[in-house]
Formats: sequence, structure tokens, C-alpha cells
Amino acid sequence: MDKGNSASDAPAGTRVGALFLDAQALYRELLRGVQLICKPDTRLVGITSGGAWLAERLQQDLQLPGKAGVISSAMHRDDFSRRGLTNTAQTQLPFEVNGAHILVLDDVLYTGRTLRAVINELFDYGRPASVQLAVLVDRGGRELPVQADFAAARVALAPHQSLALARSDDGVFSFEVKER
Repeated sequence: MDKGNSASDAPAGTRVGALFLDAQALYRELLRGVQLICKPDTRLVGITSGGAWLAERLQQDLQLPGKAGVISSAMHRDDFSRRGLTNTAQTQLPFEVNGAHILVLDDVLYTGRTLRAVINELFDYGRPASVQLAVLVDRGGRELPVQADFAAARVALAPHQSLALARSDDGVFSFEVKER
């Protein structure tokens, strides 16, 4: 992670207060961490949309057979009545969930509510042997007892800010910080 003093230190990063987040560098750290926790038969599943982008790229960079899965939290959100269905990809799990070792990937872990919904969605498809979580950024602020098995970085943001992964047309990752 680049903590340089100016944006010119690493042109592809995003400044969050005094912290400089380089999404590409964090992806390389995530890749290293995923290599350490993956078993030979681990199946990658990315949470729409940032986690799905990470899973897709990791599947390719790790030269794993088949396709990574994509999972949506939309149907199991505890705030579904307020949010409704979002314009994101639907769940696609191109493998048998029963007995599988699954690594769920997400861009940012915050309250834990998305992960709770994703686990409910995953169990609608079967009973995996194990479920692990790897994230690009853990920003703290948990409302549920959820913890990542691997986080490429841990940062603190104000509650009124959100952090999301963005991907350019040529596949380069960056972060977007928004005020709520």
C-alpha cells in the first residue's frame, strides 16, 4: 500500500484523508493472500460487483480451471424493503456448492450485513464444506460478528463516507470515495 505524500507518488491511487490507496497494489497483496489460503479445490465466488471483478481476475491470475462464481446479496438483504432489487448481476454458481470449499471475495468489508445476506444466498444453493472470506479493504465498523480470513488493507473512514472498487474498461482497479 502506498502512503505517499502526494497523488503524484502513485498515479493510479485514491486519497482517503491522509491515506493513499492504490487499488492495483492492494490487488497484488490480495492475490498473495489468496494464494496462501486457497486449497487446490477452492472455488472462488465474488460478491457483485467489486468482489465479482476480483474473483474473475484472481481466477485468471491463479490459472484456476473453470469460471469464478458471482453472488448477489439483493434477495437476502435486511434492508430489502428500502433498497429493493439493485441493478447488479444475479447469482451464478457454475459448480456444485454441496461439499465445496468456497472463498468469497469482496472489495470492502464494512458492517457485515452484505456478507450475512450472501451466506444466506449461498446456502440456498447447497451446503458448502467451508466458507472463507478475503477482501481488498476492511474498513471496520462491524454491526455483525464477521471477520475476513484475509484483508489486503485495513483503513478507517468516517461513517458518512463509502469506499467502493471501480474498474476501468481496460480492467485497471481504482477506488471511489463518496459522501453519503
